[in-house]
Amino acid sequence: MNVRAIFAIVRKDLKVVSQNKSMAVPFIAVSLIFFVVIPALSAMIPSITNGIGAEASDILKLLDRIPDGLLQDLSGTNLSQKATVFFLVYMMLPMFLLVPLLAASTVAADSFAGEKERKTMEALLYTPTTDRELFVAKMLSAWLAAIAMAFVGFVLYSITANIAAWSQMHHIFFPNAIWLVLIIWVVPAAAGLAISVMVLASSRAQGFQDAYQIGGIVVLPVVGLFYAQIAGVMYFNLIVVSLMGLGIWLLDGFLIWLGSRSFGRSRLMGA
Repeated sequence: MNVRAIFAIVRKDLKVVSQNKSMAVPFIAVSLIFFVVIPALSAMIPSITNGIGAEASDILKLLDRIPDGLLQDLSGTNLSQKATVFFLVYMMLPMFLLVPLLAASTVAADSFAGEKERKTMEALLYTPTTDRELFVAKMLSAWLAAIAMAFVGFVLYSITANIAAWSQMHHIFFPNAIWLVLIIWVVPAAAGLAISVMVLASSRAQGFQDAYQIGGIVVLPVVGLFYAQIAGVMYFNLIVVSLMGLGIWLLDGFLIWLGSRSFGRSRLMGA
């Protein structure tokens, strides 16, 4: 496999994304909201839990539905501390996946559909690479962009969460083991899932917007996980997060195999 040619395509794709303001600016704005603004709002939790009684009562009802094992490390803590950990550690866990998923989806959607819009597809197809190398390069560029955003976002989220909640927690409480498994095991798998779906859609779509709309379905399971946790249907722990990652990796393998078999220059030329 021509590694040099693969990384040349990867560098070109990442350069295009970074120089495209219509893509880069939304990335930055959404990242700041998820990784800085939202965890910073946790500083308001004490005023909420100690303010209106109805709101505090609602929070207590929500916390009462959580399995004892999830918050056993918070025995003896007050309501504000429990609410802080529940919001920052458990509620935000599935939502954290949205940003790398969106990043992977956007870059992958641009992988082929964007080439068609920029009229650079023919030049790409005549590069000295095999179909497999071209397929790997396009997937790798989107995967690296998503992973980089996830890791940078994780650092920003950790710093902001601990600073904002210091007045309640009085110690560094984030990240915990569940989040470490999420960032190391689940996030790369979720990014791979979004990319494998989007590359297949992008190779058949006529433009970036068409591909992005087709592949937007990948974020729906994450939204579903968020609401399932609010409703008390499920809660994340080490076993659930680990199994979720395993399931996504297995699905990744199948979709990548399927995509590599159906991918070809002739199909792109005829799309």
